Amino acid sequence: MTGPEVRSGDVLHLSRTASVQFIRPITVRVIRVLADWHTYHGWVWIDAYELNAAGDAVRRRTLFLMPAGARRLAQPDRPAGAALPQGGRGRRLRSVGTR
Repeated sequence: MTGPEVRSGDVLHLSRTASVQFIRPITVRVIRVLADWHTYHGWVWIDAYELNAAGDAVRRRTLFLMPAGARRLAQPDRPAGAALPQGGRGRRLRSVGTR
């Protein structure tokens, strides 16, 4: 993986091969690549959400890493209906101005 290949939505496993700061490996979902932040050749700054084992975002982070050392993961599976707000099933939306 090279710098330009990191994109919003990518799920990455980051360990010491991506940067010495990752003594304890973490999994993140990329929010955006901070392309306007100057850095060394082959390195990038990203905004990302750190994910827990269930694939839920637990912390927002700004990270400096070498994409060549990151491992791209498949999107974590989410339980059916997990993205729906509580009580959201079966509700219908009405047009504005109607009753």
